[in-house]
Amino acid sequence: MTDPTPAAPPGRAVVLAGGQGTRLRPYTTVLPKPLLPVGDRPILEHVLLRLAEAGFRRVTLSVGHLAELIQVFFGDGARFGMQLDYAIEDQPLGTIGPLARIAGLGENFLVMNGDVLCDLPIGALWERHGASGAALTIATFRREVKIDFGVLRYDGQCRVRAFEEKPTLPYDVSMGIYVLNRRCLDFVPAAGAFGFDQLVLALLAAGEKVKAFPHEGNWLDLGRPEDYERATREWGEG
Repeated sequence: MTDPTPAAPPGRAVVLAGGQGTRLRPYTTVLPKPLLPVGDRPILEHVLLRLAEAGFRRVTLSVGHLAELIQVFFGDGARFGMQLDYAIEDQPLGTIGPLARIAGLGENFLVMNGDVLCDLPIGALWERHGASGAALTIATFRREVKIDFGVLRYDGQCRVRAFEEKPTLPYDVSMGIYVLNRRCLDFVPAAGAFGFDQLVLALLAAGEKVKAFPHEGNWLDLGRPEDYERATREWGEG
């Protein structure tokens, strides 16, 4: 899917690429997960090309594990038509913790995981967030889980009211792509790890507006070996 460039260039993006990729071992024994190849380019290159297509020209890579390899490979970002800089994690900081160390993020900024392959229209996500006035907008994807048992529903007197054999339950999950307003930074501690789940709960407790941006296209989060193997099959040809 081609992502139409917004009428006005979007602001800054932060790509989280500092994890150790322990669930993808042995693939990540030598290479950091963002440099694992999918087709003829690394995972992270796919991500940067999607951001460039959406009009982002300033991107910060938050790196930790084997950071020097990522820095050498991607350099200053000129070959992607963008300016790349790096935020070094000297200790695990979680999903949101690195933001406390990055200056000049602007009024709104995009944050995404560096191991996500998708055809999400990032430009449309950016514009929807700006128009909504939300503190946080989360790109979401519909998943389904198959229950391998018969499910009973009964009342307080244990009288069965319904029965469903091996139902499939739908649920909406975060895609690992978000647009944040700078007021989210008020909830991020200056030091230490801070996760996305902690941010969402803090925003909801404070009465802040948190919006969803549902996506019905393609999405792969490369967290497990089977996900990576699927990506090499489905995305390897382009």
